[in-house]
Amino acid sequence: MLNDLSLLMQPDDYGLLTDLYQLTMAACYVGEGLDQRRASFELFVRRLPPGFGYLIAAGLASALDYLENFRFTAEQLTALKATGIFAGAPAEFWSLLASGRFSGDVWAVPEGTVIYANEPILRVEAPLWQAQIVETYLLNAINYQTLIATRAARLRDVAGPDATLLEFGTRRAFSPQGALWAARAALAGGIDATSNVLAALKLGRKPMGTMAHALVMAISALEGSETDAFEAFHRYFPGAPLLIDTYDTVAAAKRLGQAPPKKLAGVRLDSGDLVALSQQVRQALPGVPIFASGDLDEGEILRLKQANACIDGYGLGTKLVTGSPVNGVYKLVDIDGIPVMKEASGKLTYPGRKQIFRTAAGDRLGLVTEETPTDISAATPTEVSTNGQTEAEALLIPVMRHGERIGGVETLEIIRQRATESVAQLPVAVRDVNNPVVPQAEISNALQALTDCTRRGQLATVS
Repeated sequence: MLNDLSLLMQPDDYGLLTDLYQLTMAACYVGEGLDQRRASFELFVRRLPPGFGYLIAAGLASALDYLENFRFTAEQLTALKATGIFAGAPAEFWSLLASGRFSGDVWAVPEGTVIYANEPILRVEAPLWQAQIVETYLLNAINYQTLIATRAARLRDVAGPDATLLEFGTRRAFSPQGALWAARAALAGGIDATSNVLAALKLGRKPMGTMAHALVMAISALEGSETDAFEAFHRYFPGAPLLIDTYDTVAAAKRLGQAPPKKLAGVRLDSGDLVALSQQVRQALPGVPIFASGDLDEGEILRLKQANACIDGYGLGTKLVTGSPVNGVYKLVDIDGIPVMKEASGKLTYPGRKQIFRTAAGDRLGLVTEETPTDISAATPTEVSTNGQTEAEALLIPVMRHGERIGGVETLEIIRQRATESVAQLPVAVRDVNNPVVPQAEISNALQALTDCTRRGQLATVS
């Protein structure tokens, strides 16, 4: 592990993939005899990224995989001790890490579900030291994948159900690990396929892509022409899509139209005036699918459609896998049955373990005690009655019990279908990609009462 300059992560590294203060706090908990106290932390987003009216929850599969594999090796503990940072930590801290595994419960919103600000995407209920250390990884996995799944869902919503959408973002993702997560989240949010070969094969998918300008330029220079390059490529990949904008897009399309390859799967445009070029290419190559790429996002696709561009599919890279982050946070809401809250300016949190109750009229954020008890093994959101009010869907469901996953792993097809249906049910104003209306959950009477009571108690303690 020491001096491994590759920085490639393995499951055995999960324990140490955390911020230093998670470990120093855990050591303090042990020293104060608090480490085994039952704690509840909730992961939520205070505000949505600019221009977003909703989020699509994603990253749960990665989070559960992490929790199942959470541990520290002897080598890691030796390296940690060698830093000297923990010289004053109690001896029990080291024995706890050496034998520790995640043994808590997790409640979460299923991947592919629409979620709004201040609504918990996930809740961890575990011994305090465990719930604390896992914060960093859970935020990393869920924040990033939720961003990508949401962008994918917005792209699908704008492009329409018939457009072919391809994820081309690996070279722009924030890391090799991020590229794999981005590919999965994009597929979950509504993208059809990824060009990332490793991600596709790991997910049981067929990778999809076209060619780069380098092939056209190299073969043109060495064998004579752009046409030679197209013919060479088709010798080995018959009918594969061709990139036709290396030199003169319209001229290339006309030459292909004069002697069209058999079953040409499509042509790709990566630059220029995509509206005018696509219209001219369509005239030269009627019936051949036209794909567009080149830093496209939801707003640009909407503009292209409104301008009557002749585009059948899109390659999506930079704007899909990057952008304004989802700033999810992970906050303590209950310790040993005592509700707690944060009151810092602009960063207030609601106390207690919470549930999201969704009705056709909107969301209500309430306490878990407002929920009609349901079977702990339930694998789908449950219809419940809340204080005699309208029947509501309880979004947070149990996904891990005593450190063991509940139920099987959902397929990408199920998650994608959930995302598609969730977005389709949203008002048009919420789905607007330029100036969306951002829904806010109603706070239940019980949660408001607990908030007021907790605030008064904390102020009394301070005074």
